[in-house]
Amino acid sequence: MKKLASSFLVVAAIALAGSSIGCSPTQRGAATGGAAGAGIGALVAGDGNRGTGALIGGAVGGLAGGAIGSNKEKKQMQQQQQYGQPAPGYYGPRY
Repeated sequence: MKKLASSFLVVAAIALAGSSIGCSPTQRGAATGGAAGAGIGALVAGDGNRGTGALIGGAVGGLAGGAIGSNKEKKQMQQQQQYGQPAPGYYGPRY
């Protein structure tokens, strides 16, 4: 039973990380960090606490990944403004 739960957790983490295609860097970082954190939390936790470890690890990983992704997104916006490129999503004329 525990082996099945661990396998399900790994498959869910991979599916969550793969479903972040087309997301902003903040969203992608939060999803990837949450998936990695849940996996690591489940592995590090004791035998009877795998669910709790996955929950805590996923929350911490999601927050950390979101913060890193947000920082990356801000740097990209600053570079685009510095070099005069239009902001993403803007399709109007360049003045």
